[in-house]
Amino acid sequence: MLRTRHALAVTAAALVLAGCTASGDPVPDPAASIETQVESPDAPATTPTDTADKVSPAGDGAKLTVTDIRTGRHDGFDRVVYELGGEGTPGWRVGYVDEAVQDGSGNEIPLAGSAVIQVLIDGSAYPFDSGVEPYSGPNPVLGSPGGSVVEVNGSGVFEGVTQSFIGVAAPETPFSVSALTDPTRLVIDVAN
Repeated sequence: MLRTRHALAVTAAALVLAGCTASGDPVPDPAASIETQVESPDAPATTPTDTADKVSPAGDGAKLTVTDIRTGRHDGFDRVVYELGGEGTPGWRVGYVDEAVQDGSGNEIPLAGSAVIQVLIDGSAYPFDSGVEPYSGPNPVLGSPGGSVVEVNGSGVFEGVTQSFIGVAAPETPFSVSALTDPTRLVIDVAN
């Protein structure tokens, strides 16, 4: 019920504001990669407190493909959201690494920021196995200006694992990881 009312309020506000500028020019569409600061009832709302690696196994039979990557700014943390389509529950291995190096090829991935968080999403599948269209949006996805997340680069699948990197403004910034449903999402919060 709360989500429905929130969605209706956002839709109404968007319709009212559509096309309204002082100059009469149309309002540009906001970047698809920026999430608004709206707390979801099922999303953790606490500021991350540690830098330890985070690990959780994927559910049996998971076949997930990244369909969207978004960033957003919240009180106390920046958020990176990997939306997933397909079946099952994602697993993850997330932690700081010295550099962004692509699995399989060994190529270094260009990434802005002073530190690198590697995100490995277990239970991943190629689109032809999951039946889901993969993410094709901007790469890299930029973080909010002045935030702790500078950019997110990559969502390639190699041997059942999606690999991505988060460029962070300062080394040893605390982070947390969680999974959400409806739709399935992997969420990384980085303290700011």
